[in-house]
Amino acid sequence: MAGRMLEGGYLAVMEAKTLSEFSAQLVRFAQELDFKFINALVVTDISPEHSEFETVDNTPPEYVDVYRDLSGAQRDPVMQHCKRAAIPIVWDQQTYVSQGAADYWECQAQYGYMTGIAMALHLPGGRHFFMGVDRDRPLSKDPREITRIVADLQLFAVHAQDAAFRIFPRPTSSGIDLPSLTPRELEALRWTMEGKTAWEVGTIMSISERTAVLHLQNSMRKLASVNKHQAVLKALRLGLLR
Repeated sequence: MAGRMLEGGYLAVMEAKTLSEFSAQLVRFAQELDFKFINALVVTDISPEHSEFETVDNTPPEYVDVYRDLSGAQRDPVMQHCKRAAIPIVWDQQTYVSQGAADYWECQAQYGYMTGIAMALHLPGGRHFFMGVDRDRPLSKDPREITRIVADLQLFAVHAQDAAFRIFPRPTSSGIDLPSLTPRELEALRWTMEGKTAWEVGTIMSISERTAVLHLQNSMRKLASVNKHQAVLKALRLGLLR
């Protein structure tokens, strides 16, 4: 019976058309997994220095300001794990203590955030989807039960991110100063994206290898990148390359 309810939740969240419908499906799913709280965070990288955030959660009103203060994420070991990896993390007090953030856990524990599971999906185009469920009592000691919950959460997140990116359309880069790359610099990056070496780029563009390298170096500088591959990725995120 529980399996059928969860399966229905996957389809329901994917079909959500409004923010309220989406939020209701998140909360319902968390409660079916026996968690009181759930949060979902949509992150879109607009430029190398700027990202947009959209949050959906059922955080207690008295904790909202602290919980949504993204500056605190720099000290939150759970969020830091999710930023680096796609592997879910099962966390509790010891997770924070071991990272020197015991006070952070003490603060959130007052509002019922004592243990939970969190994960992230890192998608093409500089888009990221974070999801976590939390509660005020320990998780099961049975590893099979934890594995089942993690699997359910992962599958739900895959369905939920589809609705989240539809409900929160990709923000535009208006108001953001985009790097100004010349047509030749963009062409050099485009061929680099195709796996061509600087010598090959020069041959294709009918320029010297040295000039091709110069175009790539200028692109790297303008995109604040440490190498040509990072420059390609940033250009893709900014929509400078397709």
